[in-house]
Amino acid sequence: MESPRSEFTDSASNGEELELAADCIMDQVRSDDGESRIKAAKEIRRLTKTNSVNRRLLANAIEPLVEMVRSGRDERAEAAILALLNLGVKDERNKINIVKAGALDPIINLLQSQNQNLQENATAAILTLTACSANKLAICSSGAIPLLVSILSQATNPQTKIDSLMALYNLSTLPDSLPSIVSSNPIPSLVSLLKTVRKSSKTAEKCMALLEPLLGFEGGRAALTSEPGGVLSVVELLEEGSPAVKEFAVCALLTMCESDRERYREVILKEGVIPGLLELSVKGTTHKSRSKARALLQLLRKSPRSRPELEPAALENIVSDIVLRVDGGDRAGKAKKMLAEMVQVSMEQSLRHMQQRALICTPNPSK
Repeated sequence: MESPRSEFTDSASNGEELELAADCIMDQVRSDDGESRIKAAKEIRRLTKTNSVNRRLLANAIEPLVEMVRSGRDERAEAAILALLNLGVKDERNKINIVKAGALDPIINLLQSQNQNLQENATAAILTLTACSANKLAICSSGAIPLLVSILSQATNPQTKIDSLMALYNLSTLPDSLPSIVSSNPIPSLVSLLKTVRKSSKTAEKCMALLEPLLGFEGGRAALTSEPGGVLSVVELLEEGSPAVKEFAVCALLTMCESDRERYREVILKEGVIPGLLELSVKGTTHKSRSKARALLQLLRKSPRSRPELEPAALENIVSDIVLRVDGGDRAGKAKKMLAEMVQVSMEQSLRHMQQRALICTPNPSK
């Protein structure tokens, strides 16, 4: 049978021709001939890769494509899932309709496939579907979370690991999903990724964006502290991460320390947190990162005092108190150097503040 490509081109001259060509593809994707259906699915994939108009025109192909995924035949399933993936890209209505058409169960089955290509394509499809808020509850209820965590741990394709990470992050924005994510134990895999990727990368940012809320649970904190190098992998981000990564990292450490200061204070301190934390408290690019760093510094003191707000002078005293107990070595030296820099910054800030007050208080002779 002739390929639908000969009847449907990217440059059809008018809307009527486009609709006729779409009808032709629809006939073939619904046909009884398996080969014709595969060719039609491949053509749908090609035509919807970058064209939003074609995604609308071919939206009625969703149901027959889902039937192909459900068929259990690898070649049909692969062609169909790739077509569904492109139909869902940047099209919220199509994402919702793919789930409504019953695609989740067969896609979830493909996440467990021994066929690596099918598993990878299914992971990419789940990522696309989790980008739609309306789908998140259904996906969480489908049993996808433990499978995504397993893929994050075991996938050999780096892109598939990232797809599973992104899908888990998307789902984590639904608060009810967090207990299921924690119980599936993604933290060893997140730590492994943090050890291997660039600290300032988007992957590191998504790792921390997922990890931070998990540390609000005892199971999450226990998993991080029991993982070799777990806390250290977060501490290192304070010095080497992008501004967003640093903010996630300090919030994560603060969450741990606030949950049980006596348990986690020494755990955090022994990983050499002071240099990065000190720098962030002074040079953080957002008020949130600076204030969180100062709050954590206060908790890391031997005897924290409750203050409504930590001013620079108080911060210097806190850091001096901590540095005195830091073991010798490069990190202690760097901490002391950073303390000196912080004192200088504090003095400059105080001088500017005094100058501003003087300008406000000086009467204007022209009045």
